[in-house]
Amino acid sequence: MRLNGFTPNVTPVSVSDALTQLLIELGVPAEQIPDTVSRKVTLYQTQLYGTKTLVVLDNAFSPEQVRPLLPETQDCFAVVTSRKMGDPDISEHVRLAPLPPHDASELFRALTDPFRVHGRAADVAGLVKRCGYLPVEITVAAALLRRHDRWSLDHLLGLLDEQGPLREDAAVHASYLQLNDQLQQVFRLFGHLPGPDVDLVGAAALVDRTVADTRKLLDELHEVCLLEEVAPDRYQMLDSVKEFAAREAPPADALVRLLDFYLVTLANAVGTAYPFDRAAPLSVHRESPLGLRFPSADKALGWITAERENLVAAIHHAGKHALPDHAWRLAVLIWRHFNTANRFKDWISALELARETVGADSYGQAHVLMRLAIAHDRLGRHTEALDLAGQALPLFAGLGDVHGEAATLCTIAISTMQLGAHEEAMRHFEAALEKYEQCGDLRGQAHALSSLGYLNEQHHQYEVALRQHEAAVRIQREIGYPRGLAHALNNLGAIRQHLGMLEEAIPAHVEAHELAMRLDDACVAAYALTNIADAHRLAGRFTEAVRHHRLAAEAAAGVDDADLRARLFHDRAATARDGGDQAAALRLYQSLLDLANSTGNRTHRSHGEIGVARTMHALGRHSDAVAHWEAAEAVYAELDQPEAEEVRAERAALTCACGQR
Repeated sequence: MRLNGFTPNVTPVSVSDALTQLLIELGVPAEQIPDTVSRKVTLYQTQLYGTKTLVVLDNAFSPEQVRPLLPETQDCFAVVTSRKMGDPDISEHVRLAPLPPHDASELFRALTDPFRVHGRAADVAGLVKRCGYLPVEITVAAALLRRHDRWSLDHLLGLLDEQGPLREDAAVHASYLQLNDQLQQVFRLFGHLPGPDVDLVGAAALVDRTVADTRKLLDELHEVCLLEEVAPDRYQMLDSVKEFAAREAPPADALVRLLDFYLVTLANAVGTAYPFDRAAPLSVHRESPLGLRFPSADKALGWITAERENLVAAIHHAGKHALPDHAWRLAVLIWRHFNTANRFKDWISALELARETVGADSYGQAHVLMRLAIAHDRLGRHTEALDLAGQALPLFAGLGDVHGEAATLCTIAISTMQLGAHEEAMRHFEAALEKYEQCGDLRGQAHALSSLGYLNEQHHQYEVALRQHEAAVRIQREIGYPRGLAHALNNLGAIRQHLGMLEEAIPAHVEAHELAMRLDDACVAAYALTNIADAHRLAGRFTEAVRHHRLAAEAAAGVDDADLRARLFHDRAATARDGGDQAAALRLYQSLLDLANSTGNRTHRSHGEIGVARTMHALGRHSDAVAHWEAAEAVYAELDQPEAEEVRAERAALTCACGQR
C-alpha cells in the first residue's frame, strides 16, 4: 500500500482512503465498507483475524497515519517504510543502512564498463565511499562515467570531492554541473513538477520546446540517471533527486504553461469522452499550442485516466499558487470522470480547494457548488448536497444560464427525493424538464423524465411511470447516449417488474448490463445485475437470484455509492427472506437501516424498517418488531406513500404483539 508520505507535490493518503483500499484488497465488497474511520478499523481488524497476513505500508508520513492500519491479530505483521516517522511509538524501528562496501562496489562495477574498472578495486572503493554507499548516488555516478568515456575514476572522484566532504548528494550535484544551461533549466523545472510524473507532450509544454527537442533533452537526463522513464514517453524523478532539483524557484510562466496544457487538453478530452456534456460546455479561455485532441472516446478516457493523479496535483498547485482560474476549471472539467469512476472523495477534495480559491467569480462559484452537490449526494450526504445546490441555483439564474439552472434543479430534486420530500422533488424535476426543453437538451429531458418515472413508481402510479420511462429510453436511443440509455433501461425494467412483466423486464436489465460493461461503468452494471436478481426472485428462481446477487456484489467492489449499497442490502435481504433464510434477511435489513440512518435517506429507511419488522415477526420476535412496524408506518406516512395504509392494514390483521398499538 503506497501512502505517499514524502512524495514531492503528492498529497499523503488519508487514513480513511488507506483503510478502504486495504479492505477492498482483503476482498470486502465496496457496498459493505462503512463510512466512518472507526467502523472501517473494526471491519479491517475483523478481516485480518485468524489469517496470516503481511501488510506492507510504503512511504508512511507519520505514526498517526500508520497506527490505524497496523494488524492487531497475533499472526499478522506489518512492514512500514518511511523517511521520517518521528518517535518509535509503534514498534521497533530498523534504520536501513547504506549498502555494505563490497555490495556498493559490485553495484558500481555492474553499472559501468568492466574494462574501465578492472584492477581498480581501491579506486572503486573510494568512489562508492564518497557516494555514501547509497544506491541512487552510485547509480548517478556510474551513469556519469559511462557517458564520458575519456574520464578516469580519479577524475570522477575529484569531481565528487569538489562538492565537499559532507555533501550527501555529491554525485547528483556533480552530474548536474556537467549539464549545459538548457539541460540544467529542464532539470530544475522537473523538481517543481506537480504530480508524480509527466508525459512527453506535457514536458514539452513545461520546458517550452518542441516535442522532438524535448525528447532529446529528456533522453540526455535519462542517460545520466537524473530522470526515470517509467513508461514509453512518460518520465519521473526519484524523490531525493527531485528534492535537489527543486532547490531553486522555477520561472513563474513555466508551470503556468503546463497548467494551460492540462486545462486545454482536459477540455478536449472531456468533450470527446462525454459528448453530451457539450450542451453547455465550460469556457476555458486559455491556450496551449501543444494541447492534445482525441480521435475517439476511448483515447480521451485513456488520457484522463493516465493523467488523473497529475491533474489532481495540478489543481492543488494552482490553488496554492494564486491561480484560481486553473484550479476551479480543472476541478469542474474532471467531474464527469470522477462521477462515473465513483471517486467522490478525490473529487470533493479537488472541488473544495477550487471553492476556496474561486473568489467572487459567480460563473466559477456556480459550477463548483453544483458539482460539489452531486458528489455529496452520491456519498449519501443529502442535506449537504441540498444546501450546496441551493447556493448554486440563484447564481446560474443571475448569469442567465438556463442549462445550469436545469442541471441544478435536477440536483436539488434528487437530494430532496432522497430526503423523502417526494412532492417537492417532483416539482423540481418538472421545472428542470421545462428548462431542458427551453434550451433543447434532449439528454437532460430524458434524465428528468426518468427521474419523474421513478417517483411515480414509488407512489404506485405505474402506468404514468411506464410512459415516462419508455419516453426516456426512446430519447436516449435517438441521441445515441449509451450511459443514459443504460440508466433508463434499468428504470424501465424496474417498472415492468412492478407491473408483473417479469420476462419483459429482464431483457431491459440485460441490455443495461451489456452497455455498462462496454462503458466500464461498474456502478450501472451492479444496478443491472441486482435488478436481474430481483426479477428472478419474484419469479421464484432463487438459485438464479443468488447468483446474480453475487455478480452484483463483485461488480460493486470499489464503488463508493450509498444508494447502490442500499439497493444491494435491500435486494439481497428480500431474496434471503423469500428463500426462507430469515436470519440472513434480518442482518441485511439491519445493515440497510444503519446505512439509511447514517445518510438520512428516508426512502431507504422505510425499506429498512418494514424489512426488519416483517423479518422479526417471521422469527417470532414480536415485541422487538413493534418499534419497527411503527417507524415504517410513520416514515411511509411522511413520504405520503400508499404503503402507509398497507402497513396499517397488515398490522391490524396480526394477532401477536406486532399488531398491538
